[in-house]
Amino acid sequence: MSTTIKPGLLQPALIGGAVMGTLSALPIISAGNCCCLWLLSGGAVAAYVLQQGQEAPITPGDGALVGLLAGIVGSVVYLLLSIPITILMAPMMRTMMERIMSSSGGMPPEFRQYAGTYMGGALPIVFGFILILVFGAIFSTLGGLLGAAVFKKQMHGSAHDAP
Repeated sequence: MSTTIKPGLLQPALIGGAVMGTLSALPIISAGNCCCLWLLSGGAVAAYVLQQGQEAPITPGDGALVGLLAGIVGSVVYLLLSIPITILMAPMMRTMMERIMSSSGGMPPEFRQYAGTYMGGALPIVFGFILILVFGAIFSTLGGLLGAAVFKKQMHGSAHDAP
């Protein structure tokens, strides 16, 4: 049994994954992921790009597979973008957290220590990567299925078109 991936799936998966990972990693814009919007769109974009590169309609299986691959690629893109973004945003996040903690006098000291330790650290990046990897694989596969249905080319000159 061969485990090779169809050659035409790589480019659509890379494009869909780049869309998914970039939108998921950007501050403020990543809030659109609350409904897994960017995860679904990565798979749908991959299915769209796959369909544009073929004359025949893509199958739901092709859409699901390219969506799954886009989810995996997207999680890696998310990881690679989150590291520099977190490094750049960490000082601002720490300042904002210090202001919040100083204005709320009833905050337990344990929480203050926790927030100061993990704010802008590696743990949130790793946790986010694992979440995006798991949920990205699931929801981008669904997005690929949806994209295969929505962007499917119609066959012209088939028996169904006859009067």
